[in-house]
Amino acid sequence: MTTRQAGHLLGIPIGNKSLAVAIEDTIIAIEGTRPPVIFACANPHSLVVAQSDPIFQSALMQANLVVADGVGVTFMAQLVGAQVGPRITGTDYFQAVLKALQQRDGGRIFFFGSSQLVLDLIAKRFAIDYPALTLCGMLSPPFGSWSDEENRRMVQVINETKPDVLWVGMTAPKQEKWVEANRQQLNARVVGSIGAVFNFYAGTHARAPRWVCRMGFEWAYRFMLEPRRMWQRNIVSAPKFVWLVFKRHMLGNVGG
Repeated sequence: MTTRQAGHLLGIPIGNKSLAVAIEDTIIAIEGTRPPVIFACANPHSLVVAQSDPIFQSALMQANLVVADGVGVTFMAQLVGAQVGPRITGTDYFQAVLKALQQRDGGRIFFFGSSQLVLDLIAKRFAIDYPALTLCGMLSPPFGSWSDEENRRMVQVINETKPDVLWVGMTAPKQEKWVEANRQQLNARVVGSIGAVFNFYAGTHARAPRWVCRMGFEWAYRFMLEPRRMWQRNIVSAPKFVWLVFKRHMLGNVGG
């Protein structure tokens, strides 16, 4: 694993490098002069879930590039003096990696996750946006759980294409757990758990306008569009996150 600059929030190391530095480190990893990059996002909901899910917590702790994906994370980190941030979304990292590889005139990319419909839409847009890159493979895993034999087959399919970057698009914490369980067998130089970015890039889910994202209110925009799916994150996890950070980092009930 690479040495990382990180602060801690609820026991999870979250990077404090800029996006530009993170991309420089990623390209160096792709060139093979540093260990592979395991990318994951930390938002209030995922940090809350990790407190009661030790496997997920371990997956976040083993990832060597965890970014603060959420204004709630950066705000609470500043409040308690944790050296976390700046805010980097999964979309930010996804686009920046592909843009950097496009400028280098080469890179092999694999998409693992989501539905075949979403993957087909991604393939069409990818060919237009990144003509210098090779879309070496796409794979939609079975819905729900799958057998060890099926998992080995899918890992083999991925490895046979020799990707530089493997994007994993499932719901959290399933995607991070899968990456942690399989990262020793995966040959990709970069493995990124980016979840909803698959849908955003495919166009099946609308992302908030840029001005909304810049103001840090993307969570509110998504909540208005998908209240049934997002209510637990915003109504349950958000206030719980604030309380857990306050209790752990300000009251000092637990070491940070």
